[in-house]
Amino acid sequence: MLETTELVDQEQEKEMPSLNHSYICVQIMRQLLKDEKIQPLPELTLAVENGLTPDISVFPTEQIQPNFFEDVLKVDRLPLLAIEVISSSQSIQSILDKAKLLVKSGVKTVWIIEPYGRSIFVLDLTGQQLFHEEVVTSEGIQVDFAKVFSR
Repeated sequence: MLETTELVDQEQEKEMPSLNHSYICVQIMRQLLKDEKIQPLPELTLAVENGLTPDISVFPTEQIQPNFFEDVLKVDRLPLLAIEVISSSQSIQSILDKAKLLVKSGVKTVWIIEPYGRSIFVLDLTGQQLFHEEVVTSEGIQVDFAKVFSR
């Protein structure tokens, strides 16, 4: 497993997301935004280590109270669900290490989406599961990945 400082260094130096990465994030966000009980936020830096930024962080709606007079660069509250979409320039292992760190830090569940295999890795304190192009539900949050990957 990568040392924590290496993981944070890689996080800070990650390359720009690809077309597939952005497209998948949008498809996931479209489904999540239909549920008024949750607030999905893209590219939000969490106060984990020196700051880790999942592609999408999902919070209960009542926990998100923006203050437009004073912004927050690193959010102390942890999401129920963090979602990572692997870009072609990223290694699966580095994203799995990041997910393990997020769960260890208190994020209840992390989904890692691997576009080429249309696979969804789900990590939480109880272990890991693997799904393919199907409905995935964690913490009452649901996404139909058959729809995400359809064109």
